[in-house]
Amino acid sequence: MTIEFTRPAHLDRAGEILTDEAFAFVEALHQNFAPRREQLLGQRVTAREHAASTGTLDFLPETREIREGDWTVAPAPPALQDRRVEMTGPASPAKMAINALNSGAKVWLADLEDASSPTWYSQVDGILNLRDAALGTLAYTSPEGKNYALRDDAPLAVVVTRPRGWHLPEYNVSVDGRNASGALVDFGLHFFHTAKVLLANGHGPYYYLPKMESHLEARLWNEVFTFAEDYLGIEHGTVRATVLIETIPAAFQMEEILYELRDHASGLNAGRWDYLFSIIKTFRDAGERFVLADRSTITMTAPLMRAYTELLVKTCHRRGAFAMGGMAAVIPNRREPETTEAAFAKVRADKTREATDGFDGSWVAHPDLVPTCREVFDEFLGDNPNQVGRLREEVRVTADQLLDVPSAGRVSTQRELAANLYVAIRYTGVWLSGNGAVAIHNLMEDAATAEISRSQVWQQIRNGVVFEDTGNTATRELVAEELERQKRVLREEMGAESYERYFEPAAGLISDLVLGEDYVDFLTLPAYELLEKSAFDGVAAQ
Repeated sequence: MTIEFTRPAHLDRAGEILTDEAFAFVEALHQNFAPRREQLLGQRVTAREHAASTGTLDFLPETREIREGDWTVAPAPPALQDRRVEMTGPASPAKMAINALNSGAKVWLADLEDASSPTWYSQVDGILNLRDAALGTLAYTSPEGKNYALRDDAPLAVVVTRPRGWHLPEYNVSVDGRNASGALVDFGLHFFHTAKVLLANGHGPYYYLPKMESHLEARLWNEVFTFAEDYLGIEHGTVRATVLIETIPAAFQMEEILYELRDHASGLNAGRWDYLFSIIKTFRDAGERFVLADRSTITMTAPLMRAYTELLVKTCHRRGAFAMGGMAAVIPNRREPETTEAAFAKVRADKTREATDGFDGSWVAHPDLVPTCREVFDEFLGDNPNQVGRLREEVRVTADQLLDVPSAGRVSTQRELAANLYVAIRYTGVWLSGNGAVAIHNLMEDAATAEISRSQVWQQIRNGVVFEDTGNTATRELVAEELERQKRVLREEMGAESYERYFEPAAGLISDLVLGEDYVDFLTLPAYELLEKSAFDGVAAQ
């Protein structure tokens, strides 16, 4: 087996990460686990087709003994006992990484996936920043001379890194002439360079695992972790992983996912937009019953979403794991104090619901939201670091409740169609410029937002949805007209040069995705191809 890689342009220190020793480890990971990864990705296709043809999913009969068994995950290490507020954001650029570490949050989800544009520059720079953070040397000076450094007057956030999902490739690394796995490259480079340093700091190599669709995919991660620990001579169980339950198939296998990772498991997280996106993706050709209402109208109190989060909390606490709540994506806007105040009130209400339900902590996307989230969980937790002992034995969730899409509402509007197209194009355009975390309409958005936006439009066309506000039917012709309107809006907002460089290609891609006869499983796959083929430098703005 041979491994080859390129060096990212404009990143002078890339050689500190892209070492022969690190790539020998990445090569070993591929030799041992890449064939199984490809097999499991193939099984996703078969499982989805079966779910769509039957119009249902259910808890697995073959794993009943696991669900009924008496077992728990390994106890949490001291550094992960208290996760009441977690800051999320990309690991590149350095300024954002420093602000996240200094935010006052208990944990920083250092994102190499949905909040990152996967340019080779961004991926390597992100791992370099995480290595420097572990060493305590991370710093940045802006072109204007402003210095950013790690604070020494309060604890820094504990780092939990999110590598890319199993489905994503890495075009800048090849193994035996084939594209490498983005997940194994991200994990391999990060683990190799930081695991021992983090352990010396009293922390450890902690990870968030995205986009999984089965417990067999969790089993593969568990085997990767065990191999990695042996490779570096680290004690078994040192790695800890929190799994994002952000696909509808995974919602039916929460117990099994924790069981497969039980020596390495830390918890589960409820990811709203990706979860809804997964419902569309899984049941895209299963009929009108699975047509989602306007995404802006679907709240976490809808019976569909309530069943999902209640089951997650119960599952986690029954097994001694942490239940982590969803994202508060608000960005404070000093020019709109009334809007910001109303948004903060919604955040407080949402975090209060999570704490009341038994969640052990929650996510925020901006440092200014950390105090609000912390205050809510402080009130509920008191002197306790978490609520794991609260078992929620009264919760009973059925397969029908998890699949009750009509309970989320039926309102579809042409106004939201326009908003979905605008967000999908704008996010993708900024993503192509090298930034994966994008401020749109006072919200911090990531790839999940673009995925649900473009998926909803495709689903509306597929099912001939009639819009409540106009009486018009969702057709390709109507959507094509709206696409042109949103392109004109964006050209005016972004300026001709920026629009033509980034947003025109983005609009072409979104047009293909929403107007195409066949549904494309992930926006990020064709977008990544476009990113690599284009002359973008991939250097995210600091």
